Amino acid sequence: MFNAITHSQIYVLDQDEALDFYVGKLGLEVASDIDLGFMRWLTVRVPGRPEFEVRLDRPGPPALSEETAEQVRELVTKGAMGGSLIFATDDCRKTYETLLSRGVEITEEPTERPYGIDCGLRDPFGNSIRFTQPKA
Repeated sequence: MFNAITHSQIYVLDQDEALDFYVGKLGLEVASDIDLGFMRWLTVRVPGRPEFEVRLDRPGPPALSEETAEQVRELVTKGAMGGSLIFATDDCRKTYETLLSRGVEITEEPTERPYGIDCGLRDPFGNSIRFTQPKA
């Protein structure tokens, strides 16, 4: 059957703003940015990790009708879509300080958990992002 997950997607309202955030502030790299005519296929990934990409998807046709897309965009603005990403880091506290200095909205400071040190932030569209330093 399956042997890998290669892509996931989160909804964003503005792909250029998303690109600035995910690449400029979080330090990801553009994996693909293709104008398909009917949509923009935009993915980012952790540098040096080509096996998994996150698609930054603006709700709209052809996947959604315009009416449904408008409803989804409204939910995105409220942070109610449940989009979530979890990144691993070697040093949660250092990553926290770096992101804080870049103006990223932190929702939870680094916290000791049974599985390691964990921290939370939010992207400009309300998506929840966590980064974790796994317990050694």
